[in-house]
Amino acid sequence: MLTTRFIREHSERVIQRLKIKNFDASELVPKIVKLDDLRKKTQAKQDQKLSNMNALSKQIGVLFKEGKQEEAQKAKSQTAVLKDEIRSMSNTMQSVEKELFDLLVQLPNIPHESVTPGSGELENVEIRSGGDHPALHENAMTHWDLGKKLNILDFDLGNKITGSGFPLFMGKGARLQRALIHYFLDEAVKEGYSEILPPLMVNEDSGFGTGQLPDKEGQMYHIGSDNLYLIPTSEVPVTNIYRDVILDPSDFPIKHTSYTPCFRREAGSYGKDVRGLNRVHQFDKVEIVQIQHPDHSYQSLDDMVRHVERLLIALKLPYRIMRLCGGDLSFTSALTYDFEVYAAAQKKWLEVSSVSNFESYQAHRLKLRFREPGEKRTQWAHTLNGSALALPRVVAAILENYQSKNGIDIPEVLIPYTGFATI
Repeated sequence: MLTTRFIREHSERVIQRLKIKNFDASELVPKIVKLDDLRKKTQAKQDQKLSNMNALSKQIGVLFKEGKQEEAQKAKSQTAVLKDEIRSMSNTMQSVEKELFDLLVQLPNIPHESVTPGSGELENVEIRSGGDHPALHENAMTHWDLGKKLNILDFDLGNKITGSGFPLFMGKGARLQRALIHYFLDEAVKEGYSEILPPLMVNEDSGFGTGQLPDKEGQMYHIGSDNLYLIPTSEVPVTNIYRDVILDPSDFPIKHTSYTPCFRREAGSYGKDVRGLNRVHQFDKVEIVQIQHPDHSYQSLDDMVRHVERLLIALKLPYRIMRLCGGDLSFTSALTYDFEVYAAAQKKWLEVSSVSNFESYQAHRLKLRFREPGEKRTQWAHTLNGSALALPRVVAAILENYQSKNGIDIPEVLIPYTGFATI
């Protein structure tokens, strides 16, 4: 969330930069500044009346002692009036602060200077690519057909048990999933990330802290009776470990990795582009999260990008790295790099990771701060996260790209984890 102070000091910049995200803030920003002015004036008046009331209260006792009953009663009457006025102004303050808050949460994060304009994914910028596109045999199949043929992946059974978008993995398919999870976690730990196993449900405060609420409530599964949300990514519970925390600069960088199932409603998703594992409602993902000093967060972003790239190189999957344009950038992100792998049988690119720097946007919501030695004033930390990696489309690409007439070859780095070399 952007602070009122930042918006006041950089009003034109906020309006201009948010145009990159195709967000028109030209009416919202002046409203926020005007409401903040009203809040400050109301607070100043309330403080003055409170000061006057306190002064009168002190006088009343003195007047009674001096036998000045009439003056004391007059002061008491003035105090009662001031109390009513202060109570009324307090109600006004609450109303103004709520209205101000409701406007502030509507403003997306400011995009980084490197983010280019664009309406959507077709205008994202390719940064680099790697890996070789495999030459498949004549009767190559898509992963959903391969899964059924080899009895390792069943969408019909998942639909029977739960519904569309909940695939069922079996036998070596399930073991391949487990192998990928263990491999990704091990690689993250080697890079200095501490492993976390968080809850799979979060409360409203946690959803707000990382920006899922109130922006994406329609994409989250909500448990109404308990008012809890199934996590769309482990970024949410892991980052919220540091909600309402003041850090020491020596704590940076804080690096965590986490494996969890993830749950997304994906409302409005349909058609050929969401077949098979391309878009599902429940999926496994290994996440990496960093809490960093603002001076070093973009170096951390580069390190996270290189970490994800090394995973794809090790799996020998053809990949490309895309810097998202303004129109494809998320509400909370300042800069995001997407990783896509090529699924040869489908002949299409599939997104498998987003790596983002949120700068201080989430930290404002989380009240996540740090204090430099010798300083009284706190500063906002920067938060970052990335998928390292999301499994469904990685599995889809492995099944399609590694297929032969005899089955599926397992990427070499995974064989110690699967215990088998072919399916």
